[in-house]
Amino acid sequence: MARKTDIPPSYYGEPRKFDPGFRGPIHNRGCTDVVCCVVFVIFILGYIALGTVAWIHGDPRKVVYPTDSHGQFCGQQGTPNANKAILFYFNILQCANPAVLINLQCPTTQLCVSKCPDRFATYLDMQYNYRYNNSYWEYYRQFCKPGFDNPRKSVAQVLRDEDCPSMIVPSRPFLQRCFPDFITRNGTLTVANKTVFKDGLGKTRSVIDLRDAANGITSLLDAKEVGMKIFEDYANSWYWILIGLVITMVVSLAFILLLRFTAGVLLWLIIFGVIAVVGYGIWHCYWEFSTLRGKPHGDGDVTISDIGFQTDFRVYLQLSQTWLIFMISLSVIEAVIIVILIFLRRRVRIAIALLKEGSRAIGYIMSTLFYPIITFVLLAICIAYWAVTAVFLASSGDAVYKVMSTQDKCVYANLTCDPETFSQTNVTKVCPGSQCTFAFYGGESLYHRYIFVLQLCNLLVFLWLVNFTIALGQCTLAGAFASYYWALRKPQDIPSCPLFSSFSRAVRYHTGSLAFGSLILAIVQMFRIVLEYLDHKLKGAHNAFARFLICCLKCCFWCLEHFIKFMNRNAYIMIAIYGKNFCTSAKDAFFLLMRNVVRVAVLDKVTDFLLFLGKVLISGSVGVLAFFFFTRKIPVIQEEVPSLNYYWVPLLTVIFGSYLIAHGFFNVYAMCVDTLFLCFLVDLEVNSGSAARPFYMSSTLRQILDKKNSKRRKDKRERGR
Repeated sequence: MARKTDIPPSYYGEPRKFDPGFRGPIHNRGCTDVVCCVVFVIFILGYIALGTVAWIHGDPRKVVYPTDSHGQFCGQQGTPNANKAILFYFNILQCANPAVLINLQCPTTQLCVSKCPDRFATYLDMQYNYRYNNSYWEYYRQFCKPGFDNPRKSVAQVLRDEDCPSMIVPSRPFLQRCFPDFITRNGTLTVANKTVFKDGLGKTRSVIDLRDAANGITSLLDAKEVGMKIFEDYANSWYWILIGLVITMVVSLAFILLLRFTAGVLLWLIIFGVIAVVGYGIWHCYWEFSTLRGKPHGDGDVTISDIGFQTDFRVYLQLSQTWLIFMISLSVIEAVIIVILIFLRRRVRIAIALLKEGSRAIGYIMSTLFYPIITFVLLAICIAYWAVTAVFLASSGDAVYKVMSTQDKCVYANLTCDPETFSQTNVTKVCPGSQCTFAFYGGESLYHRYIFVLQLCNLLVFLWLVNFTIALGQCTLAGAFASYYWALRKPQDIPSCPLFSSFSRAVRYHTGSLAFGSLILAIVQMFRIVLEYLDHKLKGAHNAFARFLICCLKCCFWCLEHFIKFMNRNAYIMIAIYGKNFCTSAKDAFFLLMRNVVRVAVLDKVTDFLLFLGKVLISGSVGVLAFFFFTRKIPVIQEEVPSLNYYWVPLLTVIFGSYLIAHGFFNVYAMCVDTLFLCFLVDLEVNSGSAARPFYMSSTLRQILDKKNSKRRKDKRERGR
């Protein structure tokens, strides 16, 4: 473990004293936050155990396959329903909405079938036509219960025993369920070109009734067709999308490497551009004010208070007082910008120098640009494990059956039942037409009672692992860039394989510290998720105070989360440099930043703005190029453009993918600048520029701060050669 004598005294919050032994990131380290590391490992083992238990009890087929009224899967291989992959509803009119259908809670018999009906028919019509043609029964029987083969059975008995549906309507499968085949013709909703149909009970019903029973299904079916076309577009254009993303990678890399030459020019051009725009606004407001004042019988003397409140904003633009207010406001803004630049010009120059130095550092350690791939793979593993575990937990349990009745006043409705003994009970006598239908999967064991708690644990550990993965990446990059900063002669003194060495140190010594910071952030995020859930539940409530309280808590936890992210990021940088535990690193990073709060604010805003500008420029430029390509507006390669249903599908994919790629590259760059900034602040407090304690900052930064290194050290080195 590093001795206290190896650490600069200012790091402990003491007055500025300098330690001649400090030479950058400490390599003689010890393990930090061991207790949290042990807890983290125990939680990971518990998470693996949770996934194993969920895998033993869960059955994803319950999510993949629809289930009939007897709890049997539709389309499952090795069962009588292997060739019957679609769920059919005996009387879809009894289903209130599509949510009821999808959740398998519709109070009607549900049967697995091989295909959906393609015509209107009723059991009465079938019985009548069966006497002349047996094919009517052969077609209708496939929608009856398996084993039923008595077409002469009376309609009343068939409907009472739920042997066959009273009617069938033309349907098509969606989500492996039969839904009416709605088609709009000339503004009229139809099914198989009909607007009315017989319900098999002696009534003529309107197609509108079907629409009300399956409200929203039409739009879902249309969405499925759109989805198929989008899939075709991806299949035809994936090659060109990949080329666009590769171009983004090259442009992002070039942008970062060129920032060492263009950062200052870009920033000063933008600053002076803002000053010029505000100046033009002041002149324009003065011109409008003078014009309105010069009118002999105009509105120049009318004030805003004279006309009161007006919904048409253009009325105020006819008043000279309005333009006077605009002119004064813009003048104040202009004065504030100029004063800030006058007093903060040195800090702006420091920020620009650090941006250039960050570009130079990435040029020497190019491997850091590809570390986000490792982070992406680890995040993908975490997300996949969480999703699979959640599915297996949700599908744990045995089939639970409940009494489904079409009568509103049935006393047995929604009570659990046993389908094997249901016919022997008096439920059907008290509630005629009721049946024992599969409802959901669950159970009464201890495991099943705590599935919701296990889902919360699954979510919490998932958040912990995600934040730990991000923290590991930040600490690794910080260690690599700190190695660059503390190399007196660059690139000669930069250690070999700085990224791998930093990764090894972070995993070997600081897993506990990274887990500690990640756990704090995960708990806050968990509270935010709970608050979002409560807010969703209270949307329809009339308790204004409760909604206001939830809103305030959401705001507070949002601010807390962003503050913790900021502190964790800087704590990980200090851990990478000094090798101390999380709390000490966070405390000293905070005080170090507070001692340089103005520099922090300037650098943070300058960096954020330049990186945002870079993301917009890169994704926008590649998006414009993709637009001209996919709309065949580039004559040279018109014949190479694939045939598309929607050109915006690959276009939006390229734009969104370009932004994500640029975001990944620039995150590395932002981490580089933040690390160099903290190293720069430590350098100022630790070193004095003497031969024993030379500054490690670049010559540009030394010139800005009017700092110099003693030449005696350089002379000694030259004599040693």
